[in-house]
Amino acid sequence: MSVADATKGEAFDADVPLLIIGAGAAGLCAALAAKEEGVTPVVIERDAVPAGSTALSAGLIPAAGTRFQREKGIDDTPELFAADIQRKAHNEADPVEVETVAKGSGPLVEWLADRYGLPFDVVDNFNYPGHSALRMHGLPSRTGQELIDRLRSAAEASDIVILTGRVVERLAAAPDGRILGVEILCGDGARERIGCDAVILACNGYGGNPELVRRFIPEMADALYFGHPGNRGDAVKWGEALGAQLAHLGGYQGHGSVATPHNILISWAVIMQGGIQVNGEGRRFCDESRGYSEQAAEMLHQPGGIAWDVFDGRIADVARQFEDFRAAERAGAILSAESIAGLAAAMHVPAENFQAEWSEAETLKANGGTDRFGRKFSPAQRCAPPFHAVKVTGALFHTQGGLAIDASARVKRKDGTLFPNLFAAGGAAAGVSGESASGYLSGNGLLTATVLGRLAGRAAAKQLTV
Repeated sequence: MSVADATKGEAFDADVPLLIIGAGAAGLCAALAAKEEGVTPVVIERDAVPAGSTALSAGLIPAAGTRFQREKGIDDTPELFAADIQRKAHNEADPVEVETVAKGSGPLVEWLADRYGLPFDVVDNFNYPGHSALRMHGLPSRTGQELIDRLRSAAEASDIVILTGRVVERLAAAPDGRILGVEILCGDGARERIGCDAVILACNGYGGNPELVRRFIPEMADALYFGHPGNRGDAVKWGEALGAQLAHLGGYQGHGSVATPHNILISWAVIMQGGIQVNGEGRRFCDESRGYSEQAAEMLHQPGGIAWDVFDGRIADVARQFEDFRAAERAGAILSAESIAGLAAAMHVPAENFQAEWSEAETLKANGGTDRFGRKFSPAQRCAPPFHAVKVTGALFHTQGGLAIDASARVKRKDGTLFPNLFAAGGAAAGVSGESASGYLSGNGLLTATVLGRLAGRAAAKQLTV
């Protein structure tokens, strides 16, 4: 991936007003928004069918103050949401971006529902760590695959061109930083040069680039990568070459609950509803309820880099709303027993250690107590037979650092000024999770992808139509 000097007289094979690089949730929201503003974009996608990181997620978008919440009596505001984001991010996130995405989240979800028929509802039978209100909005299957498929269908119905099987290898930039076009490598080896008036980078983070992961987040250098293989850090490389401001490159979303060796995501509902994690020695090792992102690194510090999620039938019923959990059951990843001793035998962990940890947790639940790690339990979290366990490991899902942007998703130079016609959203842009995994609030990835994607599409189109 490179940036080459270009002049306004440079010849291209074709010219379009707006190029969007990447057809994930960010790129498709950008495309739909631009089309509504009267600019027909062209979207370039490396895969044969748009998928990206979105397809690998649960497809849940956190949003505040929506009618879907009001219909269920959920009291929430963008201000409360912004406070939750910043608290989880240790006040390291850009306050302007936090306010922008928090305020834009509700209108984003209602826009997709009203304009494009996406049937959202609010997950109301458990809450994710760090959220002060029930605000996760999902589609019926609770999968990112459904989300990306519906966005793609909306784009196709809007006559938006998506050029698949093509990789952007070079940006052509004028001396003032204006992007004049791109060079594309096609699947058959041919090359295309497309000129443009504006570009939105909605392509990827760098989780699939081992060199960049080792450079920016060395603690996850040897972790399982559970993200999209196309996340090669193109935007970061282009940004460095252009002299763009990069931010929060140490931020990422990990996950401490990927079934192994099956490589199937296990919903964090199993923990938030009262489950615990024990390592191979049958011992708990931290406050599991802090968040699934920071739990990935905690997991990797355990013997063999594995642990066990342990829960009961009530919790399993909640988790079954997610297709991934049902897939784990079909794959035989979930062990079951009528007693903790029987479960310990199936897990091959020391029964005495495990029984002591389980009994302590259940006693704390009954009394509404707090454990030695600071985790607060409640009586509603008490468990009863049958008991279940699944062996899990920690994984890197996607990175949260990237190009610094303003409130319209326009990319900043190192000196804080703005590039003339370059925008970023999704994994290409710096998110709102601060400098580390512990700053990731559940849903931050799709939040910034969709809200900033929409803002980038609108802003780029308005720039081109003035």
